[in-house]
Amino acid sequence: MTTFDLSPLWRSSVGFDEFDRLFDSVFSTNNKGASYPPYNIVKHDKNIYQITMAIAGFDQDQINISQEGNLLTVKGVMGNDREEDKTEFLYRGIANRNFERKFELADTVKVIKADLKNGLLSIDLEREIPEHQKPRNIQINTDKLLSA
Repeated sequence: MTTFDLSPLWRSSVGFDEFDRLFDSVFSTNNKGASYPPYNIVKHDKNIYQITMAIAGFDQDQINISQEGNLLTVKGVMGNDREEDKTEFLYRGIANRNFERKFELADTVKVIKADLKNGLLSIDLEREIPEHQKPRNIQINTDKLLSA
């Protein structure tokens, strides 16, 4: 695995401690089962995003979506059905397992709503730019000097 030395970045920056942790988590290879369930992240507008996860076989009451700080967690827990124990599968291609998927959100991104339809879980997100970070025009004052 390739390692990255970020120490030159820390010499000229302040307040980016979270970046180091995020960078490590993105490039870690210890994520077992990280490919399930499959998902898409779509940018619909400048500040509107959507995460769509393919979770076929899960009901709404088997899904838990939570946000703690900047971490969005989606968990799916399959129930143990007695009916399923009697079923003999000739081929089983639809995953029937629990999952937990985590997404790191920026400080300004908040969850708007979540919908489950046709086996797809859609989570709508919006980036809200704080007033002090929005672009603004600065007026230039021109004081005319009066000569006597």
